[in-house]
Amino acid sequence: MDYLNQKKNIPFEIQAFTTVESLIAYGKNIHIELLLISQKAMCRQVQELEIGKIVILSEGVHPPELDRYPSVYKYQASSDVVREVMACYGAEKAVTPVAFPVLKKTTVIYGIYSPVGRCLKTSFALTLGQILAKEKAVLYLNLEEYAGFEELMGKGFSQNLSDLLYFVRQENGNLIYKMNGMIQTVNNLDYIPPVRTPEDIRGTEWEDWENLIKEIVSHSSYEVVILDIGGAIDGIFQMLDMCKRIYMPVLTDPVSVSKISQFENLVRIWDYPQILARTTKMHLPFHGGNAAPENYIEGLLWSELGDYVREILRKERE
Repeated sequence: MDYLNQKKNIPFEIQAFTTVESLIAYGKNIHIELLLISQKAMCRQVQELEIGKIVILSEGVHPPELDRYPSVYKYQASSDVVREVMACYGAEKAVTPVAFPVLKKTTVIYGIYSPVGRCLKTSFALTLGQILAKEKAVLYLNLEEYAGFEELMGKGFSQNLSDLLYFVRQENGNLIYKMNGMIQTVNNLDYIPPVRTPEDIRGTEWEDWENLIKEIVSHSSYEVVILDIGGAIDGIFQMLDMCKRIYMPVLTDPVSVSKISQFENLVRIWDYPQILARTTKMHLPFHGGNAAPENYIEGLLWSELGDYVREILRKERE
């Protein structure tokens, strides 16, 4: 419960019960959409309540009569428990909308993009996300062909953005719950593991990107979405146009300056001048890669780049 209270992306109002009697009394008067319950606490009276989905918090082996319910192993990290529970909930072929609206403020979309390579774009995006995640519910999406997250995190992911895009194309109405079953977290910043193959970025049409972003904005509880945008995105100007603010790391060498000029000329040709008005160009401070890969992301907060991002946010609030 302590972990759930810290999370800001759970799309439910959360209640905790320490006795079966209090749970039953509550359930007789108020609809319970999703119940995570200990196998020891499960009983006939609970089964008789009208509950949208029951998931058993299992200690490894549970009675055969509970086999009809999905179960999640109790003795694992809280983040893994929540991810598995949301995956169970999202696995339903047709999930009816939750009876109460998601309580959140307006979702703000930040776009991080640059036609220039090796400019610390992703490091900036991850730093920005971690700083904002201290106070808000933030989702980071890496939309690059090569993100390197499995190598950076030192672990594999059973599901990633490719799977989420598949669900977008299915249009089965429970995308957000499926997405919550994929969420990983680093230093309170939520992210969907990026694609493993570049073709999954190149082969995704703009309409699918648009549907995904609109679904997150409309039906998730995230207050901020950070899009780390690569150059292979279909409809890149349309995507940038969805962003309230765009951060563009740049370099000063002649080739980089020429690439920026070409991009800006294309923006004008395609009649998206508003993109330029929302764009902040940045000469980011050099950030060395001395930390071990698995500590790199969290180390960004206390680097010179972290100080730079905090100063940007402070000026914007003034």
